[in-house]
Amino acid sequence: MRIGYPCINRSIGCTASHTFRLASYTEERLIDTVKENLACLEKILEYNREHGMLFFRITSDLVPFASHPVCTYPWQEHFAEEFQRIGKFIRQHGFRISMHPDQFVLMNAPDTNVFQRSIADLVYQTKVLDLMGLDRSAKVQIHVGGVYGDKPASMDRFSDRYESLDHAIKNRLVIENDERLYTITDCLAIHERTGIPVIGDSFHHALNNCGEPFVDLLKSIRATWKVHDGIPMVDYSSQEPGKRTGAHAEHIVPEDFRQFLYQTRMADFDIMLEIKDKEKSARLALDIARDDPRLVIRKNADA
Repeated sequence: MRIGYPCINRSIGCTASHTFRLASYTEERLIDTVKENLACLEKILEYNREHGMLFFRITSDLVPFASHPVCTYPWQEHFAEEFQRIGKFIRQHGFRISMHPDQFVLMNAPDTNVFQRSIADLVYQTKVLDLMGLDRSAKVQIHVGGVYGDKPASMDRFSDRYESLDHAIKNRLVIENDERLYTITDCLAIHERTGIPVIGDSFHHALNNCGEPFVDLLKSIRATWKVHDGIPMVDYSSQEPGKRTGAHAEHIVPEDFRQFLYQTRMADFDIMLEIKDKEKSARLALDIARDDPRLVIRKNADA
């Protein structure tokens, strides 16, 4: 078990998510922005290594407009050395890495233009992980998508389109349940058709389920992950008091997380904390989990 957080570190004074307006796109601006983002990503990973947070979700904004037609610059070749260096660091220190496209990536959209733009974004994100030389345990996670008035047909469309994807994408793609439309049970049904691994989001499951406790689904989720996929990934969060239903908590609730670890002790998985204060909660979660036998001890870091 590794524990981590997504995309942004609030402690180190930089971000790997710098972007700019499409109207101001130039190759020079792209190069400068990507250079800055990659440099900050290295700082984030070093911080995480020092503190034992070995699971990290890389921002989709690492290369701005990489999937947009305006971007014809060969950023892959220009930054090949930087990507290789970052990948070496990730492998050396035993990190688990993921990426997560935004809500506009809709594999099952009836509009074929939306689908094609979604594929372009998946090509970009899988390319980032490939450039780093990461194995197939580094994943790109997406939601199933919309219902579009006919849920069975939308699930069929997702499954059919998945089968048509390039293997470079299929090797990395995983699906997760959401808080409104697709349950873990729905995702497991899509897995049966496609073989795509399933991520269980415990917070989304609490809001959208078929009556089963989350823990009762862990065995079925585990069965969707093959050896080359690594152990399953699980997203964890909780409700922020006083906010709309589904709003992620600002800070981890220690007793709730302690109970989550206890209830799931029979299963091994990596935990992505979708908590808004990022590394602050991740460090507390590691402290709570310090005696959990599943926890991966950080490599080459101070005890």
